[in-house]
Amino acid sequence: MIKDPGNEGMGRLNRAEYINVIRDLLGFDATDIVEKLLPPDVPEEGFDNLASSLSVSPTLIEAWTSVAMRIGREAVGDQSMIPTQISYAAPDGDQTSHVEGLPLGTRGGMLVTHNFPLDAVYEIRALLPRGGGIFNNQAFCEAPNVVLTLNGLPLEPQDPSRFQMAIPAGPQTIGLALVDEQRCEGVNDFYDVYSLGGRVQGLEINGPFEVSGAGNTPSRQAIFSCYPASASQETGCAREILGSLATSAYRHPVDRNSEDVDTLMQFFTKGRGLAGFETGIQYAISRMLIDPQFLYQSEVQPANLAPGEIYRISDLELASRLSFFLWSSIPDQELLSLASAGQLSNPAVFEQQVRRMLRDEKSSALVDNFASQWLKLRELDAALPQDQAFNDSLRQSFREETELLFNDLIREDRGLLHLLNPGYTWLNAELAAHYGIEDVRGDYMRRVPLDADSPRSGLLGNGSILTATSAANRTSPVLRGAWIIENLLGAPVPLPPPGVETDLTNDTVPEGRVVNTLRDRMELHRENPVCSSCHQVMDPIGFALENFDLVGRWRDTDNGYPVNASSNLADGTPVSSPMDMRRALMDRSETVATTFIEKLMTYALGRAIEAHDMPSVRQIIHDTAESEYRFSDVIVGITSSLPFQYRIAVPDNPIAMAN
Repeated sequence: MIKDPGNEGMGRLNRAEYINVIRDLLGFDATDIVEKLLPPDVPEEGFDNLASSLSVSPTLIEAWTSVAMRIGREAVGDQSMIPTQISYAAPDGDQTSHVEGLPLGTRGGMLVTHNFPLDAVYEIRALLPRGGGIFNNQAFCEAPNVVLTLNGLPLEPQDPSRFQMAIPAGPQTIGLALVDEQRCEGVNDFYDVYSLGGRVQGLEINGPFEVSGAGNTPSRQAIFSCYPASASQETGCAREILGSLATSAYRHPVDRNSEDVDTLMQFFTKGRGLAGFETGIQYAISRMLIDPQFLYQSEVQPANLAPGEIYRISDLELASRLSFFLWSSIPDQELLSLASAGQLSNPAVFEQQVRRMLRDEKSSALVDNFASQWLKLRELDAALPQDQAFNDSLRQSFREETELLFNDLIREDRGLLHLLNPGYTWLNAELAAHYGIEDVRGDYMRRVPLDADSPRSGLLGNGSILTATSAANRTSPVLRGAWIIENLLGAPVPLPPPGVETDLTNDTVPEGRVVNTLRDRMELHRENPVCSSCHQVMDPIGFALENFDLVGRWRDTDNGYPVNASSNLADGTPVSSPMDMRRALMDRSETVATTFIEKLMTYALGRAIEAHDMPSVRQIIHDTAESEYRFSDVIVGITSSLPFQYRIAVPDNPIAMAN
């Protein structure tokens, strides 16, 4: 078989990568700016970093420009910026429980980390409850008292609903919570059950006013590697700053006297002429952030290659591929230096760097960007189940449980199948109560061991996936079965045939037929020959999880009737519980591992996996089977593979070649 590494398109930074790059380049949190000004990325093959889906439009270019200008001003600390108002909404929910990170003796509220652009006075408005609440049918006399904190220290303004104070530039954390006073008589006793009408609505921050300086922010520390003592030193210092930043931003060495820096210096000169040295640096940084070398993960084909010839990408390009895969960001100084010296071509050096990068905290990007999409955590954000037990606090706990499990896979370097049956899960008091697990107290997430036959062990018992694969008002064996087939077993699930009704409530019940549960209605739906062929594959998998309701609680009845979770998989394997389904997946460990590796490779390459990639996938399976598909071994296999390190030459003018 002819080896073919394939070719990726020229991918651009997506929003998550843009935020991480700005963090690592400038020490600046651009999350709020990026999420407000850049449009969301469109996923393809389940991920939002595939080059084929990262299109560019005039509107996006305008948005990039606006973002670059905002970041330049705020990262440098433009002392001429006008006051603006930023609003933060409190999480949904009744706010009856304590929020981790806020003072003990409080309930509800919110924690906000806000980037204050300058040393200045800021106005803070706390949007507070206007009325009282109810406890044991007794009304509150007045709205609850509140507690405000700045970086964990108490604030005591006369009027917490609106006050001004001097705050230093940089990221500062503001906390707002309600004092846990439960009766208007002033008794602060703790009660098991109470209902409160009051809740924090949000925070508004307005400023800066009365600016006193740019401050000593993390971004200024990252930018100003030198500072001129006189006007005669400004040009040389500017070239030093911009050469250093451009080397990281463009992912290759940039000399201070290069054409790249000359281009940036034109903008520095313009800004300096308007308002001095720092404004010049601000203008140059904004120009850097709209440069194609910054925005695109481009790779240059060497000259004089025949079309179809396979070649290895350069060490610098490999360093960039590696860092965007593992960190969703740019190479650090160590990786870039090795690549510049041509040492990544040494397999031992390369493997050492891969394992080092996995140990780095920045590899949590694999949780945030790979796992969150593969495991439907981003879809959980939009889920609105019609269940009174569900709120934003539970949603966050669901998400953290799954993220922490995947994080264990990385940090403890477990085998891939650890995700299916770890023997523990991550819980806080609220989530434990939701699951019916006793003796878990407090708001913080901690690892809780589980019995060997617990339905909660592994992904199949996580409320995040169970909720994201449910309909708004009921469970969905079809969605749950389809997700397992596609994401754990690697088989495609076809779309419903045209004209087929997918709303089960519209199925006509024949006279004399009794339909009491969702299972009954599904059985009726499967009797349609057009639907049967697909549903006989998906439904048994989903039925095995029917003891979990639409928000992941365990149940024994559906609509007052016993849950029937028994069925046979397409190959005849009987299953009647989540534990049976988990065992069935474990028995197909190589298939599950292959699917996991295909998903990881899709994400790593930024393109869909094709037939010519499968020899590399099978080689990774073979090489890592002995270690039970240990995560680091799999990552080394992917990053050392032909598709990751090589490309195939294309003609200079493919249109002319085709003609």
